[in-house]
Amino acid sequence: MSRRRIGGWYRLAVIVLKPALLLTTKRNWRGAENLPATGGVITVTNHISYVDPFTFGHFVYERGRLPRFLAKESVFRLPLLGRLVRGAGQIPVYRDTNDAGAAYSAAVTAVRAGECVSFYPEGTLTRDPGQWPMRGRSGAVRVALETGAPLVPIAQWGAQEILPAYSKRFHLVPRQTVWVSAGPPVDLSRFAGQPVTVAVLEEATGQMMNELTALLEEIRGETAPAQRYDPRTSGNTWYGNPNPKQPKQQKRKRSGR
Repeated sequence: MSRRRIGGWYRLAVIVLKPALLLTTKRNWRGAENLPATGGVITVTNHISYVDPFTFGHFVYERGRLPRFLAKESVFRLPLLGRLVRGAGQIPVYRDTNDAGAAYSAAVTAVRAGECVSFYPEGTLTRDPGQWPMRGRSGAVRVALETGAPLVPIAQWGAQEILPAYSKRFHLVPRQTVWVSAGPPVDLSRFAGQPVTVAVLEEATGQMMNELTALLEEIRGETAPAQRYDPRTSGNTWYGNPNPKQPKQQKRKRSGR
């Protein structure tokens, strides 16, 4: 991959992060041949840790692709990380605002330009108690149907052992194994030429999430729950820490007696 194609900010990220990942993780990668080496492509992956964009990005980078993630807009306002993700061409997502459609348009433009655009279809860290993929959102499917680009499901596991969800404590010793498995592109051919209705998007998104979950079942050697976790019906919020710490109770002062 040429220096000109990577760009300065992406090159800086690779220089800093790749050695750190090689030092702190062991890798069990499968199915890289399912990710096209050239041309516009959409990837979807499950979200289990704030570390997994880096472990997932490592897999995609070694295939010769530069992932452009859709990331929440607040990341772009962080002092140092924000400058890095902007410079590396990542796509901000303005959740539940009038600007939310800008991310979709940017993703379509990037795919048509031959880039690799990476979605977290759950939209946040999974809230499923067993860390299985939750109900998915339709953005990746919509981009795939509009552009005709392949939609590749890629499951990952192990990053949550390095940094558990919503935790600030890293576990770097011993080195953790990170599993990443890419499957064949999701077959959306039966939806071609159909009006993109809510029903079509729900069916296609369900198929995408089923294939992503099946890949994770192979990695974990377990069967996912028959009913997919849905934050809308669980009484939980879709965003933010679902289990915030309770405020500490003030210690009672001793009476001195």
